[in-house]
Amino acid sequence: MSRVGKKPISIPSGVTVTISESEMEVKGPKGTLRSPIPKGVSFKQEDGTLTAERASDDVAAFHGLARALANNAIVGVTEGFTKDLDIVGVGYKADVQGKKILFALGYSHPIDYPLPDGVEAKAERVNAKTSINQYQTTITLSGIDKQLLGQVAAELNRLRKPDAYKGKGVRYADKYYRLKPGKTGK
Repeated sequence: MSRVGKKPISIPSGVTVTISESEMEVKGPKGTLRSPIPKGVSFKQEDGTLTAERASDDVAAFHGLARALANNAIVGVTEGFTKDLDIVGVGYKADVQGKKILFALGYSHPIDYPLPDGVEAKAERVNAKTSINQYQTTITLSGIDKQLLGQVAAELNRLRKPDAYKGKGVRYADKYYRLKPGKTGK
């Protein structure tokens, strides 16, 4: 039995859940999300809680997945999600201009990244005493769809992967990067 799949999801006030055969629609104060329901998994809504049940052990792998997707949709429409990225490097910066982010990442040209609908970005320069530079730019991505937010953060990270020796590039703020010592560090 899936431990994640057995947990009930509490539905906060102001959130409505509509369950059909193949998907679930969640409406809340921040917006509307749709979550797919795999075959063999069903949801029951009673007394402000939502529980996932599976038809047989053949779909055991989808039981926890369906429950996690439904929980992410409920948390997304009530609280939303955020992801922080740090841009570290001399001359590396980012500016948010409406629905796009303009990057200067050491290439010969600036990079223009259009934000998809449902994702908002904020850029701010912070005084960080790092070994690379004194100022670094922090980008805060926010939205209600956790999957879309993670995809945008991964695409921004791929624009300039963090260097293994100095750590320069677009980095996840909550991830620890271990740097190599280089030639003189032996």
